[in-house]
Amino acid sequence: MIGKPITGRSFGGCVRYVVNKQDAKIIAAEGVRMQNAGTITHDFNLQRKMRPELGKAVGHLVLSWSKEDLSKLSDGIMVERANEYMDKVGIRNTQFVVVRHHDREHPHLHVIYNRVDNNGNTITDKNNFAKNVKACKEITLKYCYHIGEGKEQVNRQALKGKEKTRYELFDAIKAALKQSGDRKRLEVNLQKQGIGIAYKYRSGSNDVQGISFEKGDIKIKGSAIDRSLSYARIDMQLNRNLQAQQEHVVRKVGSPSLADQLRDAIRQRGQADHVHLQTGGKSILETLLEPQFVAGPPDPMGDADIAKRKRKKHEAEHSQSQGISR
Repeated sequence: MIGKPITGRSFGGCVRYVVNKQDAKIIAAEGVRMQNAGTITHDFNLQRKMRPELGKAVGHLVLSWSKEDLSKLSDGIMVERANEYMDKVGIRNTQFVVVRHHDREHPHLHVIYNRVDNNGNTITDKNNFAKNVKACKEITLKYCYHIGEGKEQVNRQALKGKEKTRYELFDAIKAALKQSGDRKRLEVNLQKQGIGIAYKYRSGSNDVQGISFEKGDIKIKGSAIDRSLSYARIDMQLNRNLQAQQEHVVRKVGSPSLADQLRDAIRQRGQADHVHLQTGGKSILETLLEPQFVAGPPDPMGDADIAKRKRKKHEAEHSQSQGISR
């Protein structure tokens, strides 16, 4: 089950739209005559006069179920669910009319109620969307109604007003979250789409405990847009994104292969040789490349010939010295 709360100014226009629609059926009413749209409108406006300064006195709800739940929903059951819903969201002690429509595949009904209650007090519309989500979820789980496929499956073209903005925020925030690793990046990504972020801080501290999103003149709490967009869940998602980005960088850089390590070792060894093998304060390579350096000609005589010549010279000198001594 899903709900759509609306507030408006004209009972006449709202009542005519709901009651005069083809195959519309009034299945319950409280505090108004059910003869026709005119009598219903008259009775609503009569009570409204107790708070003439209240511009938007018209309360309008649309409660819808999945077509899979059709067999569970007689007129009487739908009235019971409407009353239970109104009690949960704080719509009590006031005029209302419940009308069932049959112009869609899925079962749904409209509730028109007076925001000026029977005592002349105003029924607040504050946090309507958050209260709506909570009540619908509780009723759906309590009676085991079919749970839809999520907001991604909702027909955006059929939405209007604040509900349309809520789904626009849902789509934009979900997309921006995928591209963000921290709150600052999320703020920048949403700002590009004209969406602002406001944080709620714990009293007397810098600890964030809530988050709201603003688009135009509409401001909605993250949890009222969707439970997955509460501050705690957004923070968890940003942390997961940051961790995934870090792991991706590590995998991309990686550790060097054995071949890379060997190449690095050889290169470093060559650099060390170039630095440490010095000749006259210059490296061997620098010395060899100097213009004045000329290598000597190779000696044509081998080592054996050189040794033989030295031996003969030594023997001749020795014989000469022996003759002189005699």
